Formats: sequence, structure tokens, C-alpha cells
Amino acid sequence: MKFNKNVSSSRRKNRRRHFQADSAMKRRIMSAPLSKDLRQRYNVRSMPVRKDDEVQVVRGRHKGTSQGKIVAVYRLKYCLHIERVTREKANGTTVHIPIHSSNVVITKLKLDNDRKRILERKKRGREQKQQQDKYTEESAAEAAAVQPMEQ
Repeated sequence: MKFNKNVSSSRRKNRRRHFQADSAMKRRIMSAPLSKDLRQRYNVRSMPVRKDDEVQVVRGRHKGTSQGKIVAVYRLKYCLHIERVTREKANGTTVHIPIHSSNVVITKLKLDNDRKRILERKKRGREQKQQQDKYTEESAAEAAAVQPMEQ
């Protein structure tokens, strides 16, 4: 069911917006989930990928064994080139195999000041959301006072 009337649910329009997205939007689209230990450490679920992050391929032909640094983020084609994920061409040269960012998990982040600020902002927002969702004894007493139980 469609909830937001300002967002189209048309397949054609969504595909058009996806492939005509500007570089900043493609960066957000090319996010990858963090590994379980990183997720617990930073209290953040996913981050946009960047060049020197270490990732592990978890889906597709190269899953499991393929782990390495990101060599290039190819935003035009929505793919990543990872250090040891290569194949040999017929003429003998080795080329990187493109992997989509949704098929990887970030195992080590390259932290700079901008990234640290992003992590801190996301963590703060997540903690505020958890504080709003908490159900305390006071709120339970208020809810009971507003709606007396019928017998």
C-alpha cells in the first residue's frame, strides 16, 4: 500500500529516477550493511561504501572466500571493484569483477573526520528513537489512568 502521495509507485518512474540519479544520490543508494561487530560498536546499520573500506562478498558467485579492500567505487555502473576479486581475460590481463554494493558487508571502515561525524550523527538519531520507543512504568500508569479497564 502506498503511504506517501508525493512518491510515485510507478515502475517506469522509479527506474528512471534510479538510473538518472546524480552522484550524491548514487552514493546513498550504494550503501552496504556493516558487519555484526561494527554494527554493535557504532550502533549503525549501514553506510555508503568508499574506496578503502574492507568488505566481504556475501551473495553471488564470489561469496564467502572473497574479502578485500575496495579498489574503486564505480558510481556510473552501480558497482564496486574489490582487491582480490578478479578474473583473467583471454589475452592474459587480469580485470576486476564488478560487484553490486548490496552483495557485500563492510568489515572494516576507513575512518576520517567526515565519516566519524556521520557515524556520530546516525548513532545519536538511533539512540533518540530508542528513547522515544521505550515503555516505562510512568507511561504505563498514565495509559492505565486514561483508559480504565472494563470488566
